[in-house]
Amino acid sequence: MHRRDFIKWTTLMGAATTLPGWSRLALAADRPVLQVPPILKANFDGSFTLNLQRGQSQFLPGVNTETWGVNGSLLGPALRIQRGEPVKVTINNHLDVASTVHWHGLEIPGDIDGGPQGVIAPGASRTVQFQLDQPASTCWFHPHPHQTSGYQVAMGLAGLVLIEDTEGNKLQLPSRWGVDDIPLIFQDKRLNDAGQIDYKMDVMTAAIGWFGDHMLTNGAVYPQHGVSRGWVRLRLLNGCNARSLNIATSDGRPLYVIASDGGFLAEPVKVTELPMLMGERFEVLVECQGNKPFDIVTLPVKQMGMTLAPFDQPLPMLRIQTTLTMGAESIPDTLINMPELVSADGLPTRWLQLSMDPQLDQQGMTALMERYGHGAMAGMSMDHGDAGKSHDMASMPGMSHDAHGDMAGMDMQKSAGKFDFMSGNKINGKAYDMNAPAFDVKQGQHEKWTISGEGDMMLHPFHIHGTQFRILSENGQPVAAHRAGWKDIVRVEGARSEVLVRFNHLADKRQAYMAHCHLLEHEDTGMMLGFTVSA
Repeated sequence: MHRRDFIKWTTLMGAATTLPGWSRLALAADRPVLQVPPILKANFDGSFTLNLQRGQSQFLPGVNTETWGVNGSLLGPALRIQRGEPVKVTINNHLDVASTVHWHGLEIPGDIDGGPQGVIAPGASRTVQFQLDQPASTCWFHPHPHQTSGYQVAMGLAGLVLIEDTEGNKLQLPSRWGVDDIPLIFQDKRLNDAGQIDYKMDVMTAAIGWFGDHMLTNGAVYPQHGVSRGWVRLRLLNGCNARSLNIATSDGRPLYVIASDGGFLAEPVKVTELPMLMGERFEVLVECQGNKPFDIVTLPVKQMGMTLAPFDQPLPMLRIQTTLTMGAESIPDTLINMPELVSADGLPTRWLQLSMDPQLDQQGMTALMERYGHGAMAGMSMDHGDAGKSHDMASMPGMSHDAHGDMAGMDMQKSAGKFDFMSGNKINGKAYDMNAPAFDVKQGQHEKWTISGEGDMMLHPFHIHGTQFRILSENGQPVAAHRAGWKDIVRVEGARSEVLVRFNHLADKRQAYMAHCHLLEHEDTGMMLGFTVSA
């Protein structure tokens, strides 16, 4: 037995044996056990090591699916980092394609942020060092290579970063990892007839995004987990490429949101539904009493391509069964003191207009309807005219299957009826250019950014590197209470969103920060810009 398999086996067996006998019998024999990502142990010198590697996973009974993972076959460990303490991480790329590791949500300098310039060649390594000065929060890491982020995330590269600080540790919150403090990474996958991940970057994918018909929780389809009686803390990550989620419980019990992307809220916010954009994190508390199990589900959403079965009805993603062990009996009324919003009057402003090439829009929507029917349009009506057939990607010189997934049919040159859809999504009329940052921001200076999706009907979860911001207005509406804390993703969907940003670290032209749509196929096809931060 390999060491990794032994660790996974002992972790799962340890979790199972903590349950009383009646509870183990109550767990369904045909449901997998939730795999809780291990907390990564430091090396003898206090540093951490991340290995990007290939592996195999079983999503379907008896079928081995090739996947990529970090220190394992699929996904990766959780890094627990203390605010103010120095951190050193070495990343070894054991894949046969170049990759990066972006530290999503961390406020660190541009040269270690892990954007598309921070490439780690096959067989190469990169070591980054940083010291965090930001509140306790649940962040994550994932690949960010130019034009292939979507493919590499779909293959399985991702992991959590748990930032802890003194203020957060004083809160009386559930903190037993995997027992009453449980991470849940949600991702959908599309598998082909051979049971392999079916990733294709074609015109439909460039317009709509890559979506699947299997929903995974921590890498397993509808797993189950035994929890203590009382209050349980769930750390939620929407790790999907393109699918937004709407989290709820199967029996209607409420969720109490205690933290968003960048840290704790001022007080718990009670919700019965929790919409989650791609890349977003929320921490919630849910009360688990009685013997009857319940499910964490995702409710149907109104998003093109995401209404197909089985997502056309509430879809269970995790079964929770209470045990006889006791957990937290109450939750705090207040959490932390959120700083007052800085007045936006007189601040520097920036306008970011998101748009899709009309030809990509027309051909992508037509391809979606041809492939899945008008029901895939989520109730939206569009007249695309004679858009013609969708284009599969055909042999792009110098690109392997591993670089982008299925590249059959790709033609990067504009010609009659064809165009370069790899630059079909834009910000301020331009597709991403790695060598031309769009603007410079002054370190420590507050700015008000307006991100507009006006004239574009697509959902754009907009992410800004190097900062945690505050939302002033979201998609033309006042900010919901559970979204009023620290955020690094904002919703843009046919209207304007305004955010208050500040960057505490530097980023030069060689290692610029990114701002982009976190629907990964939009990012990969141009809806991204670089910017610098100078003193």
